[in-house]
Amino acid sequence: MKISYLAAFLICLATAIVAQTPPEAAREYTAAHRTELVQQFSELLSIPNVAADPANLKRNADVLLEKLRERGIDSRLLFLPGAPAVVFGQIDVPGAQHTIVFYAHYDGQPVTPLEWDGGSPFTPIVREVNGEQRIYARSAGDDKAAVFAQLTAFDALKAAAIPLRANLRFVWEGEEEAGSPHLEQILNANRDLVHGDVWLVCDGPVDQSGQQTVVFGARGDAHLEITVYGPHHGLHSGHYGNWAPNPAMMLAQLLAGMKGEDGRVLVPHFYEGIEPLSAAEKEALAGAPVNDRMLMNAFWLGHVDGAGAHLLELINQPSLNINGFSSGQTGARATNVIPPTATADLDLRLVVGVDWRAQQQRVVDFIQSRGYFVVDREPTQQVLLEHPRVAMVVRDEAGYNAVRTPMDLPIAHEVIEAVKSARKDVLLLPTMGGSVPLGAMERAAQTRTITVPIANYDDNQHAANENLRLQNLWDGVETMAALLDMK
Repeated sequence: MKISYLAAFLICLATAIVAQTPPEAAREYTAAHRTELVQQFSELLSIPNVAADPANLKRNADVLLEKLRERGIDSRLLFLPGAPAVVFGQIDVPGAQHTIVFYAHYDGQPVTPLEWDGGSPFTPIVREVNGEQRIYARSAGDDKAAVFAQLTAFDALKAAAIPLRANLRFVWEGEEEAGSPHLEQILNANRDLVHGDVWLVCDGPVDQSGQQTVVFGARGDAHLEITVYGPHHGLHSGHYGNWAPNPAMMLAQLLAGMKGEDGRVLVPHFYEGIEPLSAAEKEALAGAPVNDRMLMNAFWLGHVDGAGAHLLELINQPSLNINGFSSGQTGARATNVIPPTATADLDLRLVVGVDWRAQQQRVVDFIQSRGYFVVDREPTQQVLLEHPRVAMVVRDEAGYNAVRTPMDLPIAHEVIEAVKSARKDVLLLPTMGGSVPLGAMERAAQTRTITVPIANYDDNQHAANENLRLQNLWDGVETMAALLDMK
């Protein structure tokens, strides 16, 4: 039977279309629509999204809900009174045997506009840096990039007529940067909706080498605020210096006693209970690139902590960090006084095996061991007169523990292979330095979590001039397309 030239051409064309892989489809789609995609991403970034602005958080949620519905995705808002909504979308595929959940968050860190170039964190600007384009705005890298990449990857698969093979869920949170205090409650109230075979957590940066990363855990997080007291009001430093205790000096000395010069935490039992890495996890770390020297140059660091251990090793240990220290005034506002109080915010990063409440208590016990009477509310005159040293310690109740998923699970291999189909060489890491409430997700959804970040490491995450390298966005769309295609 003879086939005409036209028929043969159409058969070849159809075969070529079917053979197109999801990453290839995503690459072609973004290449053809880059101008409009940057504009759409800019529109999303222009909506303020800090916790102190609940009205605009609601705007974000409503806009994302509409974007899901425009694509024909069954969607709704999941919420509790007084909490930002979780944007939820679901796609059920007839005959599918697995359900994959994509997590990201649409809220961002607080902003100080004067610290930003141009003074406007929510007016996105595209700039060329070292020959590459970057877009500057709050949440450009953390974490609206992941939300936008997922939506764009869905569009690319649809445009290429590539059918989905698994049931999909989208869970986009609105208070991750505030510690996710309501996430577990919201998920528990919607267990049937949010359950999946795996949650793909699309948050954080790729490795500093630029290599695509798949991460199997994240550190936990806990906070403490410490305030120590001097005189009831500011005292003239000439009249009362050497006599009235200075709370700024007291707190500095207290904090200095918590860490050695090599950066090791000196709080008793701080490293107790750490769950050792498995053989596979140790092997993954041993094969990972060592970026320390490059990072020291980039960050202008003449020395680093860790007594010779490199960054990826240290991420797998608990840490104690001073987020901020406040007492008196400096610069043009400085006055010659002994300040009445000094306050510091401590950030405790945790690894598997270390409980966040126990870690907070270890720090409190250390403060008491240094002669401080510890209270949890503003001390009265009587309390201050009865005790030589008083510290008010406020424990943030939004802490959570670290989580780590075994690298050798069947679903882990499937995720790795999917990411490799888009990015070829993939770096596997047991733990991410940042913290995400993986435990809340795993408990409520009865699932495992694996993190697939897409942002560039130098995106100024949480700081002024946050940005996203646009090539990371296009690469991220390809990666999301490969994951959306999993079966």
